[in-house]
Amino acid sequence: MGEPRISTSSEQSSTSSKPSPPPPPPLSLLQPSTKKKQKPKVLRVFRSVFRSFPIITPACKFPTLPGGKLPDGRNVSGSRITGTLFGYRKGRVSLSIQENPRTLPTLVVELAMQTNVLQREMGIGMVRIALECEKRPEKDKTKVLEEPLWTMFCNGKKTGYGVKREASEEDLYVMEVLKAISMGAGVLPGKSEAEGADGEMAYIRAHFERVVGSKDSETLYMLSPDGNNGPELSIFFVRV
Repeated sequence: MGEPRISTSSEQSSTSSKPSPPPPPPLSLLQPSTKKKQKPKVLRVFRSVFRSFPIITPACKFPTLPGGKLPDGRNVSGSRITGTLFGYRKGRVSLSIQENPRTLPTLVVELAMQTNVLQREMGIGMVRIALECEKRPEKDKTKVLEEPLWTMFCNGKKTGYGVKREASEEDLYVMEVLKAISMGAGVLPGKSEAEGADGEMAYIRAHFERVVGSKDSETLYMLSPDGNNGPELSIFFVRV
């Protein structure tokens, strides 16, 4: 006579566990043309990330463009790129720069500001974000967007540090979902367990005019859809 079979707690938990979530959609974002041209510099960029953190100056200094005017499509010309600001409402907002909505990000920066704070600031009026780091020697050819760390100011007030990072799986998921959107704002279902089941990720996507002032300064100006009110958001990358 065989002994009765007793189910274990592990067996019970496995039968009652929830089904695993469906896999994320396959990644179809394309390699940007600018990234292909920079392949020989990959090792140099890799080394730059591991250099000592730059000495940060306490003052916020916005770069001056030729003529001292903001670009409105008439006085200053630059390349047009896609910029996306996204993050959980009570988490830090990230900035993704893409050649266009269908390409992989060329830069991802985690900013020193909560997403809901940025939304509130943009609702009040124009927002100017400055990301500053120390100047490098003249012979150093590292581009300002290749820096690993910046001190961040929002409308002249220091908020912390912006950090460059590799695009995460969640970053790529967001870019994939927004692939068909060139401009707009809204929310996406969250995937972070830390945010809970009801966590939502807010995003703002727009065209930006990228203006290179010098090897020590680049600026991104958000382009208004109607083209009449000027940029609501300006992001300055500058060595001081």
